[in-house]
Amino acid sequence: MVDLGLLHIDLSRHEVTVEGREVHLTPTEWGLLVAFVKSAGKTITHQQLFRAVWGAAHGDAQQYLRVYVAHLRRKIEPDPYEPKYIVTEPGVGYRFEPEG
Repeated sequence: MVDLGLLHIDLSRHEVTVEGREVHLTPTEWGLLVAFVKSAGKTITHQQLFRAVWGAAHGDAQQYLRVYVAHLRRKIEPDPYEPKYIVTEPGVGYRFEPEG
């Protein structure tokens, strides 16, 4: 269980709640969130994240990730335009900040 104040992530039960409301994540969004939580505080490159979720590095990793990370941010971030949990590392990848 990851408890970040208003955001709760239960990896074993596959549940996410924001402000006490359960949030539905697609399998891809869930895969991203799991990869982020397991590497909390560390920068994950686009390729590492792409392989962790899709299993192979076929296609444009940055474009896929840009779309799915935006969807995930809209669901879990207090302000998806000023993210505090999923931080972009320009030109490299993303970092999950559990301290927000």
